[in-house]
Amino acid sequence: MSQDTLDRPAVHALLADGTTVCIRPVIPADHGRLRELYEEMSPENLRLRFFSLSPRSAGRAADRACAPARPGYRALLAERQGQVIGLAEYDTGGTGDEAEISIAVCDGLHHRGVGTLLVEHLVSAARAEGVTAFIADALGENREVLRLFADLGLRTARRIEGPEVRCTIRLDEDDTYMAAVEARGRGADVASLEPLLRPHVVAVVGAGRRPGSVGRAILHHLKSGGYSGRVFAVNPHADHVLGTPSYPRVGALPRTPDLAVVVVPAPAVAATAEECGRAGVRALLVVTTGLDAGQARALLAACRTYGMRLVGPNCLGVSHTDPALRLDATLAADHPLPGTAGVAVQSGGVGIALLGGLSRLGIGVSSFASLGDKYDVSGNDMLQWWESDGRTDLALLHLESFGSPRAFSRTARRVTRRMPVLTVDAGRTDAGRRAAASHTAAAATGTMTRQALFTQAGITATRSIGELLETAALLHAQPLPAGNRVAIVTNAGGAGVLAADACAEEGLVLPPLTPEVVDDLLAVLPEGAVAGNPVDTTAAVTEDGLADVVARLMRHPGVDAVLVVLVPTAVAAATGDDLVRALTSAPAHRAKPVAAVRLEQDLPVTLLPAAEGGAIPSYTEPQAAARALAHAARRAAWLARPAGTVPGLDGADTARARRITETFLRAHEDGGWLDPRTCADLLACYGIPQLPWAWAENEDDAVVAARRLCGADGRVVMKAHRPGLPPKSRPHAVHLDVRGEAQVRAAFQDFATRFAGLLTGVVIQPLAARGTELSAGAVQDEVFGPLVLFGPGGTATGMLADHAGRLAPLTDNDVHDLITAPRCAPLLSGADGPVDLAALEQLLLRLSRMVSDLPQLAEVDFDPVLAAPDGVTVLDAHVRLLPREPQDPYLRRLR
Repeated sequence: MSQDTLDRPAVHALLADGTTVCIRPVIPADHGRLRELYEEMSPENLRLRFFSLSPRSAGRAADRACAPARPGYRALLAERQGQVIGLAEYDTGGTGDEAEISIAVCDGLHHRGVGTLLVEHLVSAARAEGVTAFIADALGENREVLRLFADLGLRTARRIEGPEVRCTIRLDEDDTYMAAVEARGRGADVASLEPLLRPHVVAVVGAGRRPGSVGRAILHHLKSGGYSGRVFAVNPHADHVLGTPSYPRVGALPRTPDLAVVVVPAPAVAATAEECGRAGVRALLVVTTGLDAGQARALLAACRTYGMRLVGPNCLGVSHTDPALRLDATLAADHPLPGTAGVAVQSGGVGIALLGGLSRLGIGVSSFASLGDKYDVSGNDMLQWWESDGRTDLALLHLESFGSPRAFSRTARRVTRRMPVLTVDAGRTDAGRRAAASHTAAAATGTMTRQALFTQAGITATRSIGELLETAALLHAQPLPAGNRVAIVTNAGGAGVLAADACAEEGLVLPPLTPEVVDDLLAVLPEGAVAGNPVDTTAAVTEDGLADVVARLMRHPGVDAVLVVLVPTAVAAATGDDLVRALTSAPAHRAKPVAAVRLEQDLPVTLLPAAEGGAIPSYTEPQAAARALAHAARRAAWLARPAGTVPGLDGADTARARRITETFLRAHEDGGWLDPRTCADLLACYGIPQLPWAWAENEDDAVVAARRLCGADGRVVMKAHRPGLPPKSRPHAVHLDVRGEAQVRAAFQDFATRFAGLLTGVVIQPLAARGTELSAGAVQDEVFGPLVLFGPGGTATGMLADHAGRLAPLTDNDVHDLITAPRCAPLLSGADGPVDLAALEQLLLRLSRMVSDLPQLAEVDFDPVLAAPDGVTVLDAHVRLLPREPQDPYLRRLR
């Protein structure tokens, strides 16, 4: 095995049945346990593995796996509670890009996904080393291993050679393989959450006798909520707590709990977790707060060792409102109303607010998880649970951190196709907007990366808890609009003006009504009414008249949604007309959404019961209704757009790019800015177009280079280089429009004086032709991965706060969104004609591929990028590297 194999850390991952295993490299000390793995196999399985029944096969296999490190060989094992249950290995023989692969799984654990999980991890490791294919030989009767290879999601070719079958498995990374890995991960994840969210037996560890204690409160909540399973208390000082049998320790319980709710002091949490693991508990809910770093590590280690999923610590609890279960292990004041919204939060206070709001609206909750410090179970886990539970049709998230944003993004992109996913974009500040006015690399802020994640994944990001509930009410009760065209109907002209302003501010359009529609409306409106948009019905409108107006507008093909703004009037009171009833008496399940604004309403948003069991969302403020309609319109547009794909690129030489990166970092252990020649070589690996250039280390070479590029009197640009010169210093290291030998020499001498003793050379380029100056760049976020940025370039970079960002790898949709950003799009028309959009798209896609391939690229700055009708050229490029180990963000593993 290679030294890199030994350096790779152990990870924990889920098998198909939801149990946890540790995947790690083999070390010499594993020799005895590997022999046991083979020696305990049945003769039939040994024959299928080794094609014979030689008594020496087990020892030879253990010797090979535990031998000293050698190039091209890797061995990974799966272990559970100290027992080796599987081994997978590949060997290239030290040469070539194909590797022989073999797999062994202990008897009794077949069909649990052990072999598949090991192969997925081998695939990830092999790709990182440049291996392009696995070769596997199996007996034709070994249907299990042949099915394993066939179901991986990778292109597999078979060739029958007598009794054997040779499988060639191509390790291409594509959406087919990613989808297969996701499907396996989703099934394993959901299975692992069953003991947490659908437990048959719950124990409250630390349930006290003192009124007001946290453990006692959770126990009371479980009982008063009507939990249908068995409940036990664990308290060494009591026989009963709240009438519930109590036992001195978890191991003394008459039945093993599926879920243990841990409410003990922080120093005792890890030992309690260890005891739960030994007893066979499958899930922990740790409410306790204040764990220090050591206590946190010990808690998570116990959970990983014994395969327990963990919610918390420092959390409010979990609930599942299935009528057959009625689990409410939370500290909320009231039990949530059963319903169809899934809720996951990190803040307990936010969780209480959402539970109360959803219950008040009548939407209710399917399941709820307060994730707290989120050591294990995350928003990604909960999304997959809701996707599969058959009850949830609306997902609400409040997440303050992301453990694996790229995995979360892939899950969210899939889930948002099936149900709305809403979140609160917390932590917004002016800093994000100010940063976009600086150069491209500095424009990457936490705000921008988070917003890019939400946008690309189709997540509806709101700005407050109130807005979240307002939007949830509309998405729950009404269909999505086909577009953003809104017709406003009001019985008070001033209220209609407020609604029109609110809609315009949210990007909604109030289309003028056609003469035919105007005549149609005036036929049923009272005298003095105005059939514009807004439609002012006046206070004299009747209940039937209002219903008729709304119905006619709903039939109008130029209207996507109707917003009805009502105020109570003496006229309606005198006639007995109920204008609200005009909305609710019609079937709510119409093809277009209807929302109401009632200025006298007490609550910010309510759902008005309507005919046929539907509901109409009603808001206190026009702004709230407009925000909700705008979110609905954006979701409809996202769903109508085909899912983006990452286009393939011709001419990308990833292997050479990795060699360039590794060579630089060997010489610069702390990383740094690439010199111009290395930078140009790296860009050339991805076919990124650059202006012709030459390198010169003295005056004479500079004169020769300028003459070769542009002739004796051609106009050139000269750029000084000294090691470590950051991009922000470049204005002091550039001479523009240099002509002739004398000016070239003078410019070189100026650089030599200005950077005395530090100048290593100059870059010489022809003076660029006319075109539109843009900028492109990328940063490597430690958590979110690479973020690609695009915006105005050159002198405009410091003035327009309009850099758009998208997380790499970019799809064709992402590229389109970048180049159509509001202030960038007008620039692309160009003073000399429209720029070459196809070339610009290629530049962004190649930049995306480069930063996705090379996690060591901490910062990339192309500014300016010259865009013209006949192509796109990078005039100035700067790349900074940092020593980072590549990580596969989609590899199945627990955090």
